[in-house]
Order: sequence, then structure tokens, then C-alpha cells
Amino acid sequence: MKKNIAVVGLGYVGLPVAVAFGKQNKVIGFDINTQRIEQLTNYIDCTNEVTTNDLKEANIKFTDQPNELTEADFIIVAVPTPIDEHNQPDLTPLIKASETVGNVLNKDSIVVFESTVYPGATEEVCVPILEQHSNLVCGEDFFVGYSPERINPGDTTHRFTTIKKIVAGQDEQTTKVMSEVYGSVIEAGVYAASSIKVAEAAKVIENTQRDVNIALMNELAIIFNQLDIDTAEVLKAAGTKWNFLNFKPGLVGGHCIGVDPYYLTYKAESLGYHPEVILSGRRINDNIAKFIALNIIKALIKQGIAIQGAKVNVYGLTFKENCPDLRNTKVLQVIKELKEYGLVIYTHDPVAEKEEAAKIYNIELIDFEVLPLADVAIFAVAHDLYLQQKQSYLNLIKDKGVICDVKAIIDDNDVKDTQYLWRL
Repeated sequence: MKKNIAVVGLGYVGLPVAVAFGKQNKVIGFDINTQRIEQLTNYIDCTNEVTTNDLKEANIKFTDQPNELTEADFIIVAVPTPIDEHNQPDLTPLIKASETVGNVLNKDSIVVFESTVYPGATEEVCVPILEQHSNLVCGEDFFVGYSPERINPGDTTHRFTTIKKIVAGQDEQTTKVMSEVYGSVIEAGVYAASSIKVAEAAKVIENTQRDVNIALMNELAIIFNQLDIDTAEVLKAAGTKWNFLNFKPGLVGGHCIGVDPYYLTYKAESLGYHPEVILSGRRINDNIAKFIALNIIKALIKQGIAIQGAKVNVYGLTFKENCPDLRNTKVLQVIKELKEYGLVIYTHDPVAEKEEAAKIYNIELIDFEVLPLADVAIFAVAHDLYLQQKQSYLNLIKDKGVICDVKAIIDDNDVKDTQYLWRL
């Protein structure tokens, strides 16, 4: 089925979608970020989700001009859905994108939303905006669908085309069209959900499930820390059972796992139900940075190192390994906690953009060559570089220094007898 496809939002989610379709037919790629459009036009993707060759092979008309979208009759919306400072859904990008699409919407078009939302948001929030700005009637003049994104930033194995795609339209015919359109590029095939709400709910619980399981691991790490047991060793032993789930403790940040559960809990609370397990898991994961910082302070005291003015080398700032994405990184919380104790922080990250770190968090990312000989090293993110050159970064710690291993990548024999190793 030949459709004129446009993708609204060219970030970690939207760009791989545009590229996949662009390798078959012409695609319109729209983003409000003029700088982003300029970079993509020059075959540069700062997110590292697609290669220069991918961009050259794809027939994509990159633009920041909304009127270009009038050429499309199948519009995919892939904009961020963050939370605000009160952990409430911030639908501003989604609302603005719906307004933009509504203003250029043609009759008989299909609008598909991929942004993570709470069940009901597509029909309750987006559809009225589309109708208002287009003067068209949904279900008669145009149609909507939902197909949740499953992009895993930095993952070179699970890509847009190799992950099964959930699709759901507002009616059977729309679902059929969506299945054919997405099925033309998705090698793993599509799964037709029974309704848009089911598809929305399926997406939001994928990450909620992971969040709750990681929260359990973090709580176990807190308990085992009190018992003076190495959590990594416990998980290694327990993992010998065939059905033990392979989750690990850690900082839970990013734009998915640390955010999506709040969309579900927001909707639940609006219906009068207070989610106990989900919010409990969120509290544990949101407080793990404070737990890490407190144990670093305890380790410094045990080593007889003055807390005020102690130098700390933080290795890794992004929310996950080998990915430049800095959104909602919880490493920032660890840094803030330690600064409140008077420690001096030096931050290094081999994949993050220095300009972005300075702009978003006012953090200066420094090069390896100028990292000091520090009292503390925090291996916060398991970038490949840190695994490959582990000893080089360990050499920047004083003989009586403290090593905080958040990602369980440091072995006991990597550390000097005089040093203190604390592992989450």
C-alpha cells in the first residue's frame, strides 16, 4: 500500500523510523529544531542511532517548515513525553505536535502516535486537538492510530526493524492499513492490538515492569549492604537457577524506565486508585543516588580522608552505557549529593556531548588527560571505554582512595589492598 509518510520528531525514536521508511520511499522528516535539521541534512546524527551511510541511503526531505507536511497522508508523531518537577506527565511536546499536524492535516489521512502516554491519551488529548485545528472529524475525515516506540538507545542489536511492532487503529480498517505500512519495513513483523488503549497500556507497562524489578534489586542491595554481603556475588549465585530473572541494581534514569511509570500512576490516581507497588518502586529507584552518595561518605571516613575538599572523578554521565543521551540521568543526583558534602567533582564521559552537558546541567565534561589524582572514583556508567581501559582510570585514584563501583565492573583484584572498594 503506497502511502506518503511523514515523521514528526526526529530524535532517538523518530529518526530511525524515518530512515527505515526512507530506504523504500520518499519520507518527510519534520523537527522544530533547526540545528537538528541542518545536521541531518549534512548526514550527521548526534544521537548515533543511525549512520552517515543510513542517512545517505534514505530518501528523506528534512524540514522545520510545517507546511511541508501537507504532502503526507500517513503522519507518524514521535515526540518526547517527559515528566515535570512534580513527576506529573508533561504533554506539552505532544500537544504542540498535535496542533502542528492538525493545521496541515488532509482529508483521509492517518495520524499515528508513537510517543509513550497513559492509556486513553491519544483519544482524549490528541484527537480533540487534531479536530480543532483541522476542522475535520476524526473517524470520518481522518483516522488515528497508536504504535508504541520500542527504541533502545545505544542498542546495536535490537533496532527499529528487528523489534516486533504493536499497531492499533481506531477501527479495523485503520489497523489493517497500519499493519501493512509498518509491515513493509519491520522484519520482525507486527502485532495488531485490539484497541488503541490496549496498545498504550502495553507500552507503559513494559518499562513499569522493568522499573519494579530493578527497584527490587536496589532494595536487596540496600539490605545486603547492611549485612556486609556483596550484591553482585549474591546475584551471580542466584542466577545459576534457570528461571531467575537477570536484573541488576543501579541508577534508573533516561526517558523511559524512570519516566513511563509516572504516566500510568497519574492515570490510576485520576481514577481514584493509588498504585502501591509501582510508586514504592519509583521511590526506591529515585532514592538510590542518595544511598550511593552516603556510602561514599562512609567509605571516606573509614579511609581517614577529609570529606571537605575531597576530589572525586566521576566516570560516566549519560543515563546508560555507550549512548550520548543525557536526559534524566541519575548520575547528576549523585553529583549533587556529594557537592552538598563539600566534595569537588570532576566529570568525564567519552560519548556525551560537552556542549549539551554544559547547557542542560551546567556540568563541565573534562578530558582524561586533565583528570586529577583523586580521592574517589565513581564508575557510574559502564561505557565500553571504561571496560577496555579500566586500569588507566583506576590509576587516577590515590593509594588510599575509594572506588565506588555502581555497575559491578571492577574486580577485587583490580584494586590495591590499601584502597576501599564499595559496590552497589
